[in-house]
Amino acid sequence: MRGLFRCFSRRSGCGRRIGNVTRSLISRRGLLLSSAAGLAACARPQATGFFGYCFVANQESRSLGVVDLTRFRVRRQIPLDAAPGAVLAHPTKPKAYVLAPEAGTVYEIDASFLALGRRARAGNEAVGMRLSRHGDALWVLYRDPASLVELPLDSFKPGRRIRLAAPPDDFDISPETEDAAIVTRKSRTVAFASLANASITRTIQAATEPSIARFRFDGRQLIAGSQADRSLTIYDAASGRTVVRLPLPLAPRNFCFTPLGGQLYITGDGMDAVVTVYPYRTEVVETILAGRAPGAMLVTSETSPSYLLIANPETAGVTVLDVETGKLVAVVQVGQQPCNIILTPDKQYALVLNEKSGDLAVIRIFSLSGRQPGGDRVRRYKSAPLFTLIPVGEKPVSAAVVALT
Repeated sequence: MRGLFRCFSRRSGCGRRIGNVTRSLISRRGLLLSSAAGLAACARPQATGFFGYCFVANQESRSLGVVDLTRFRVRRQIPLDAAPGAVLAHPTKPKAYVLAPEAGTVYEIDASFLALGRRARAGNEAVGMRLSRHGDALWVLYRDPASLVELPLDSFKPGRRIRLAAPPDDFDISPETEDAAIVTRKSRTVAFASLANASITRTIQAATEPSIARFRFDGRQLIAGSQADRSLTIYDAASGRTVVRLPLPLAPRNFCFTPLGGQLYITGDGMDAVVTVYPYRTEVVETILAGRAPGAMLVTSETSPSYLLIANPETAGVTVLDVETGKLVAVVQVGQQPCNIILTPDKQYALVLNEKSGDLAVIRIFSLSGRQPGGDRVRRYKSAPLFTLIPVGEKPVSAAVVALT
């Protein structure tokens, strides 16, 4: 209102002076309409696109779909000679990297020209890939031959190789040290490796079969989940000793940290819920119902309002929880069998890959607040709208957003 009054008082020759203030001779209706317009403008910030592309790995069509995020449409389909399974974005350059696991091949994509560039292959079958701590190399985990291989981004030729005793299932790279951890289900082992020396430093015989592992954000501990035992084991990264073993009400399949790593969310088979863990306290905090068969997850922000988005493949929806309270915010219908959720760098949109229907659902984060016109439906019925739906290809399984500068 202060801004409105200032505008009215500056108009010359249209009011009467009281002391040092000029009061505008405006109608009550005009004031109400102006106030409503001002409040509406504040309540509904205009949706803007993101200046970049979303690269989508389409497994069955052996292609990479390129979605223009300024217009929310497919710009191009880049054909590949093998089925892609994972996509990563370069941290500073307009490039993306695509892994075809069954072929063991990594492709480089130039986002400026939307063209297929270099490729590299260091094995027959890969499990996954991760960027190095400094973003200057990819580390690719192979099952055949069992090894962790460095792929420097400047040369894009296989570099150092760490040989493994058995075919691995999952791995992670420490965000603070030059270390990696590799889990192998068959041998029930967790191996710690020095990336700087390209060697295994320690192998732990786990009490139960490990299936997934992630480093805590300070790199001091490794959190390993066991689907067979429905448990979480936390190891000291320096010594390899077991810190604590925590029972879980579900078989852990998906991990999701908050942006600063203070909370870890876990979903998996056996319960329609999400488990909250405090990694720095090494304790399970609570279990919250999260729709039917919850899967992949995403946390939108570290600051309030922050939402936890959880994919529900069996019900074609995304369940949205408030991170601070754990309460249900909304449910968004997105498409058939949502399998992955990523966030645009400006934190304005959540992009949901629908594996069965072959499309990309776009959720505008602001629409989850219920502050937009018609937002009473979100607050009352817990149903949030979908921003748009974009067909991208056959069986999309992974995606990454690359910004253009």
